[in-house]
Amino acid sequence: MGLSRITMPPKIQLLAVLAFGVAMLLIENQIQRLDESRAKLERTIARHEVAEVELRHGDDDGKREAVLAHEDDAVIIYNRVPKTASTSFTNIAYDLCGKNRFHVLHINTSKNNPVMSLQDQVRFVQNVSAWREMKPAFYHGHVAYLDFSKYGVTRKPMYINVVRDPIERLVSYYYFLRFGDDYRPGLRRRKQGDKKTFDECVSSGGSDCAPEKLWLQIPFFCGHHAECWNVGSKWALEQAKYNLLNEFLLVGVTEELEDFVMILEAALPRFFRGATELYRTGKKSHLRKTTEKKPPTKETTAKLQQSDIWKMENDFYEFALEQFQFVRAHAVREKNGELYVLAQSFFYEKIYPKAN
Repeated sequence: MGLSRITMPPKIQLLAVLAFGVAMLLIENQIQRLDESRAKLERTIARHEVAEVELRHGDDDGKREAVLAHEDDAVIIYNRVPKTASTSFTNIAYDLCGKNRFHVLHINTSKNNPVMSLQDQVRFVQNVSAWREMKPAFYHGHVAYLDFSKYGVTRKPMYINVVRDPIERLVSYYYFLRFGDDYRPGLRRRKQGDKKTFDECVSSGGSDCAPEKLWLQIPFFCGHHAECWNVGSKWALEQAKYNLLNEFLLVGVTEELEDFVMILEAALPRFFRGATELYRTGKKSHLRKTTEKKPPTKETTAKLQQSDIWKMENDFYEFALEQFQFVRAHAVREKNGELYVLAQSFFYEKIYPKAN
């Protein structure tokens, strides 16, 4: 005689399934909490081991003071490319400098020339390196990259910058020269009175919208070599890429400026503590916008994109964008539509020799 099959009412079956699901969620949650507790315990043990090593090998207070002194000797140089939201970002530094106790200095060059004479290069490097009363310092200005190591400096400043889509940057600059912006609306601009649109300029072959005017972000990163300013130089493009990777702490993009600010705050809180909140809520961060700007037509954009100069500048921009997105992917995460900075993901362990 076979065993009779025991059947349960559908409601009881549903309750059983739900109960099983809830039980599994509780178990997974408990496992996750145990993993987190284990990780916290490992970090606590590691910190305890580090503290024991410090007690054996030196004065903890003295080391803390040395770290603070190192931070207070820090220098950031923001060699800002024109029309990349540089004023918006710089205003954040001005708003934070009092609270975070650092100095902000504008590098004002004659006629906004981004290339310094050799004697000025030496003076600038000496000033930045030896001007202790101004440290920690945030320098900003439209100046091409300058390699401090060439002048015998042992501790180089940290470079940061922001780049922008080359055509969008040129269009913004074109209208800025004619109509200014809402930052200083009463200031008379160099091309004020010229009503020609950017499309009309490109169509008529005007000099203010020529492809050669796109050549700016590459030389700003390339530096003070003569070849950097030879329009269309492949060597300059490769040197600019090299400097971006090896000499700049972080290079953001105008289109993702908030992420740039967030990563800087996480990496350099000595300078940028509170910067993200200020960017999101402050008035100055969104202040400067070029007025009377008209987006170029597809025909105008296509005509500029035929130029080898655009192809090189765009190559550099996409290179910078890829690098920034790589850094961002390892620094922040998105949750419920909001970005947040990742916590420290490394710690020290197996520290020897062990304490007696």
